Amino acid sequence: MAIYNRDMSRRRTLTDEQLIAATARVIGRLGPARLTLADVAEEAGLAPATLLQRFGSKRRLLLEVARAGKTGIAECFARVRAAHRSPLRAIFAAVETMAQMAETPEALANHLAFLQIDLTDPDFRSLAVESSCATEAGYRALLTEAIAAGELTRCNPRRLARVIAALEGGSMLAWAIRREGPVTAWLRKDLETVLRPLCVPRNGRARRADR
Repeated sequence: MAIYNRDMSRRRTLTDEQLIAATARVIGRLGPARLTLADVAEEAGLAPATLLQRFGSKRRLLLEVARAGKTGIAECFARVRAAHRSPLRAIFAAVETMAQMAETPEALANHLAFLQIDLTDPDFRSLAVESSCATEAGYRALLTEAIAAGELTRCNPRRLARVIAALEGGSMLAWAIRREGPVTAWLRKDLETVLRPLCVPRNGRARRADR
C-alpha cells in the first residue's frame, strides 16, 4: 500500500511534459521499436501501470512525443531569437539546437527510426508534416529578418528556408557516418557554405556568418 501511495503521489506531481521528455530520452537510447512503457516508467520513476493509465498505450505515448516535438519547434525558434540580437546568428543557433538529437551517432540512429513510423503511419505523418512546416517557417522568419537587417542580400527566404531545413537533417546524417569532430561544428560549416555567398560584406570584408 505504501508503494502504491508513493506512486500515486508521483503521478500527480509529474506533468505530461516531464513524461514526454523522459520518453524522448529513452527513444534516444533504445529507439521507438525497442522502447516499452516499462522503460519509460523506470526513466520517470513511475509504475508502468500509472503510465498506462495516463496515456493508454505505447502508440498514444509516441504520438504525444511527436505532437510535443511539433510544439517545441516554435518554442526553440523563439528562444534562439530572444538570445541573439543578430537574426543571422540566431539561424546558426537554431540549427545547432536541432542537433541535440545527434548527441551520439547511436542516438541519431534511434531518433531517425522514428522517421520510419512517420512515413508509414498516417497519424504520425500528419504531425511530421506540421513539424516540417513549422521548421521551415522558423527559418523563413529569421531569414526575412536577416535580409531586413542588412545581414543577407535579398533572396527568396521561403526557398532558402527549405534548403536549410533539408541541410539540417542531411548534414547530421553525414556527420554520423563520418564522425569527424563535434556535430555542431560539422553543421555550422555546412550552413556557412550555403549562407556565406549571401552575407553582406562590411568594410570590404565578407561577414563571418557564424561568429
